[in-house]
Amino acid sequence: MPSTEDSGARSKPSLPWALSRGRRATIAALTVTAVLTGTALFGAGQATAERSAPGTDREIPNIDKVKEQIADYYGDVETPDGEHYASPKSDYAKQVRGIAADAQRDLKRDMAKEHEKTGHGHKPAIVVDVDDTTLLTYNFERQIGYNFDPKLQDEYLRTTDMDAVFGMKKLVNWADKSGITVFFLTGRSEKQRDWSVRNLKNVGYKTPVGTKHFFLKDEEHPPPYLECGADCTTVQYKSGTRKHFESMGFRILANLGDQYSDLKGGHAERTYKLPNPMYFLP
Repeated sequence: MPSTEDSGARSKPSLPWALSRGRRATIAALTVTAVLTGTALFGAGQATAERSAPGTDREIPNIDKVKEQIADYYGDVETPDGEHYASPKSDYAKQVRGIAADAQRDLKRDMAKEHEKTGHGHKPAIVVDVDDTTLLTYNFERQIGYNFDPKLQDEYLRTTDMDAVFGMKKLVNWADKSGITVFFLTGRSEKQRDWSVRNLKNVGYKTPVGTKHFFLKDEEHPPPYLECGADCTTVQYKSGTRKHFESMGFRILANLGDQYSDLKGGHAERTYKLPNPMYFLP
């Protein structure tokens, strides 16, 4: 798999296209979201906040063109056996490396300040999502046509390792070596734990990934610190778990995720949004 961790410069923002899927559901709609240099694309015919529903077909992007844009953004590399991977020289790779580098710079500054203090009593930590934050789902999404299916996901995770997201392995391993506790917090189900742990280890994440550091969604036996139990939304599940980390004495310096639902709800001093034009999870 062409997934190297070579360095790269900051790049322009990600593509203005996003495939939207409902919570654990199939593709329902296409959403135009991203902005280049602060100016939304699609011109005069674009739907506005006051009128979010498109009034004509010209306001709806063509799904085949959207997929082409996504492939270009990831620098699609097709192997002889028909698999698809992101290029380490792609705009996507450059962008995520830049975000990871920004986070590491901020964490270094935070840790330097912490060393100047005494008696604060809080343990530094970061929280990282898994899919498209630490592990890249691009090949899987291409295989399923961006049409999510939990059974196909199970089979893929059971048999295949996803590449590390560019720049994130360096950040996570550095944080661990620097005395920062790393918590993996994912919407993957508890039954996918062993496959996920194997994948993280195989692609070079060297931080602890046991039950004290890797948190997956357990709808059958939700933890008692989640008041919403098995009915938690993504925001409730993730923010509630971060609150739990704080109750154990951790100070969450950074929270990184590819979905805004990974980041909402507080309980982190900084948040870093990684790009993901392939799907949207509320």
